Amino acid sequence: MSLLFVGMSHRTAPISLLERAALDAEGARELARELCGGAVQEAAVLATCNRVEVYAVVPSFHLGVQDLSAALAERAGVPLPDLAESLLFAYGERAVEHLFSVSAGLDSMALGESQVLGQVRASLRRGQEDGTVGRVLDQLVQRALRVGKRVHSETGLDRAGRSLVEAALEGADAVVGPLADAHALVVGAGSMSALAATTLQRLGVGSIAVANRTPARAERLAAAVGGTWLGLDDAAALRAALAQADVVVSCTGAVGTVLDAAELEAARAERRTGADGGAAPQLVVDLALPHDVDPAAGELPGVELVGLDALRRRLAVAPEDDEALAGVAGSVRSARAVVAEEVAGYLAEQRAAAVAPTVAALRSLARDVVEAEVARLRGRLGADADPRVVAEAELAVHRVTEKLLHTPTVRVKALAADGADGAGYAAVLRELFALDGPAGGLGGLGAGPVAPTVQTSGSASTGGGSVAEVLRAVAAPATAQAPEEGAA
Repeated sequence: MSLLFVGMSHRTAPISLLERAALDAEGARELARELCGGAVQEAAVLATCNRVEVYAVVPSFHLGVQDLSAALAERAGVPLPDLAESLLFAYGERAVEHLFSVSAGLDSMALGESQVLGQVRASLRRGQEDGTVGRVLDQLVQRALRVGKRVHSETGLDRAGRSLVEAALEGADAVVGPLADAHALVVGAGSMSALAATTLQRLGVGSIAVANRTPARAERLAAAVGGTWLGLDDAAALRAALAQADVVVSCTGAVGTVLDAAELEAARAERRTGADGGAAPQLVVDLALPHDVDPAAGELPGVELVGLDALRRRLAVAPEDDEALAGVAGSVRSARAVVAEEVAGYLAEQRAAAVAPTVAALRSLARDVVEAEVARLRGRLGADADPRVVAEAELAVHRVTEKLLHTPTVRVKALAADGADGAGYAAVLRELFALDGPAGGLGGLGAGPVAPTVQTSGSASTGGGSVAEVLRAVAAPATAQAPEEGAA
């Protein structure tokens, strides 16, 4: 059996599609039950306003992708070929990494938010109550909850992003007037831009526009906050948006200036008139490192530019921490390090557990041999033998057996935990000692990553790819297949 994730989120699907596929608690229950009524052994459904994801223990990779994708398409009421482009998959170790990243808040629209932990916990509780979550997913999701708690307590990811944006927008109404009447422009569509957009929405800003070089990402973020979008390369649209915006927040991660002083000056020439007879004032916030906004823009009449220096003073952050301040890069790196450490630890435990049945079988065989030899010894010594001598002989046999077995059994567990071939070590022991029964797998994690033919340009968080690519690969007879459980 193999661990598989299939799903979609605000990163991969338009909001209109996410709304169609949205599941309440009862819908998530029904989907998990439906999946477990077929070939799927275990299933947990994570359904939030920004994602619908299924984690399942499946008999094979391709069969699992097809079944999970078809079930999601049916629930969304969308033909599978149309939905598949928005669905991503992750298999084995990559599925573990994705769930841990989601629980940590690294994949959330508002970077580091902790609400997703409660949603992960709810998916586990539903599965436990309905019996759709078994040993593999129970252990996995419990570990994911632990990862999320570690990230929130050790890295400050949730506090860093929120504090930065809130500090940047502090006193915005004093510059531009009532926020309910204000227009905002968010430049960029990454995690920090999403956090800025959601913060602006929460503050009650009248309207929000999102500009990004990738229109699809701008459209998704804009739809999430009830705003409009434009392409960053559309000069005329950008000038019009800048002219209308009372608050501009930029964080693109680009190298070089994104908004120069001349662009802002030209846009201000088309801006409405303010109380002093000139162009209405604007607050421009630059959250990027290197900076997105030309520093000279801060010298334009009516423009208040808030950059990293001002934010550093507001938050009392040392100059050497600028990189962590801009884009919360330091906190993100720390959070990812926690996720990587937990993934490695979880996989090591699973590999060690995979050889446990073989170790138990070997010790059972040894016990049977010892008991047979002790019985034979008792028969040969007869009833008149000194009980102390017999007891000492039995103890000696047991001690010798334990000492002979100690090193190989401890060593095989250590080797399995340190490497990827735990099943191979178990198979060698079974062959050497003629043990019966299967060698065991990787605790439902699958045998390894999928084949290159189905590794597409998926998001970094999943390390997987588009379900559409998998379905096309399955349809092509000559295409190499992903490894199934137990494959090399």
